[in-house]
Amino acid sequence: MSETSTPAVESGATEPRTARLRGESVRVVYGERTVLHEVDIAVPDGQFTVIIGPNACGKSTLLAALGRILRPNGGSVILDGKDIHRYSTKDAARRLSLLPQTPGAPDGILVGDLVARGRYPHQGLLRQWSDDDAAAVAEALAATGTTALRHRRVDELSGGQRQRVWIAMVLAQATSIVLLDEPTTYLDISHQIDVLELCDRLHREHGRTVVAVLHDLNLACRYATELIAMRDGRIVGRGSPRELVTPELMRAVFDLDCVVVDDPLTGSPMIVPARRG
Repeated sequence: MSETSTPAVESGATEPRTARLRGESVRVVYGERTVLHEVDIAVPDGQFTVIIGPNACGKSTLLAALGRILRPNGGSVILDGKDIHRYSTKDAARRLSLLPQTPGAPDGILVGDLVARGRYPHQGLLRQWSDDDAAAVAEALAATGTTALRHRRVDELSGGQRQRVWIAMVLAQATSIVLLDEPTTYLDISHQIDVLELCDRLHREHGRTVVAVLHDLNLACRYATELIAMRDGRIVGRGSPRELVTPELMRAVFDLDCVVVDDPLTGSPMIVPARRG
């Protein structure tokens, strides 16, 4: 599929040159395979952007590049007007936080201690643990419903509990830009809704910029202010769920025949797949 196979829909939420976080001609190569093809992206400030697309289309790679985990082979990622790799690790971590798809924790670490690691970028020779740090950790635990787990070992928790604890650590970091790679993995439907409601509050009530990779398209349509659709390492469409989600786009991006109806509760687009065979 070529980049022009699906016309890109522009929401106009943020001018590309004024966005705090943007990628310019980002190219990533693994071995002989190009995973991202000169991707241009401007992340809308203060909004909840969700990246969608089929497996292995480059969603997580794009998020890793935006989050400074991965250095592109070409192009650049710009954060607050400067190449993101020109910041020190701590300086970048005070501006932007990233929850990867498969985070790892030291054996035996307690939940409270893991979440407290989110405060590391704010520490220094002249600034040690403070009341503000303690308050940030307590608030993050409360927001994710993990306060009661504070003295439990992370490796004793269920997958869903661990996922919420990792999100708490990211929240404790208290950055204005939050990147989440499949944050609803391992969560039952109730906790998926809790996490997405939290993302909604982060941008609506606190003005944070939130970017997430999600696989549940209907939840993405319900909560996102902007969707970015990818296929084969390229962005093939972007816009609000109402602007972007059509049967034609679902067929072009996911090879999926479907109808798109209004969600009876929210009015957002709801995708109803057709049966195969």
